[in-house]
Amino acid sequence: MSIHPTAIIEKGAKLASDVTVGAYAYIGAQVTIGEGCSIGHHATVDGKTTLGKKNKLHPYAYIGGPTQDLKFAGGSPELFIGNDNTFREFTTVNCGTVEAIPTRIGNGNLFLTYTHVAHECDIGHHNIFSNSVQIAGHVTIADFNVVGGLTGIHQFVNIGSYCMVGGASGLTKDLPPFMIGQGNHAVLAGFNKVGMERAGFSQEEIEDAFRAFKIFRRRHTFENIPKYLQEQLNPEGRVFKMLVEFLGKSKRGIVGVEK
Repeated sequence: MSIHPTAIIEKGAKLASDVTVGAYAYIGAQVTIGEGCSIGHHATVDGKTTLGKKNKLHPYAYIGGPTQDLKFAGGSPELFIGNDNTFREFTTVNCGTVEAIPTRIGNGNLFLTYTHVAHECDIGHHNIFSNSVQIAGHVTIADFNVVGGLTGIHQFVNIGSYCMVGGASGLTKDLPPFMIGQGNHAVLAGFNKVGMERAGFSQEEIEDAFRAFKIFRRRHTFENIPKYLQEQLNPEGRVFKMLVEFLGKSKRGIVGVEK
């Protein structure tokens, strides 16, 4: 363990034996930090926060801050972070508002400078959030997404896997798997062919995603979309199954689709 003499580690904090803590960093009393983590100078880990293995906090990151939700009534809501995440300078991640619903972040995510993750968000694995992405409370983001800088994501929005969101967008509705959202308010601007190719999807699966994009763009009503997906996609394929599962959970409606 390497802890700079100016760092403050509160009594009760639990740090693995090989954690590195830089100058003037602060670790709160309810924090647990796993093996191989690096806490940069002036960074803060506070609240009832659990960090997994090999997470890296750059200077001035603030992880585990209290919720900004005005409904907060006290207690010790939690924040769980998996492994191999990077939080660049001035990123902020808040704990939950109520103890029953923690904020959760999975593995292998990259949060660039000034990104904010609010209370009770549920973020999956291997996502990239560019500079100044602002994620409101109760947002769910799946896996392998790229979100452009200066984007705002409305509370309770759901983003599927393998999506892209263009820079400076305002996402107020759900974005289905494989789709590209762009603009303020965001509209469907395409499907993520490059991302699917890089992830090893087959040509048939990529064509299914393209057909799904055309169905969404034709502005069918929300209720009719599953029928068109059933008719035009491979109903046994994973693209179809991921889309139908996503639509079944949508509460805010789909980008570009009438509810």
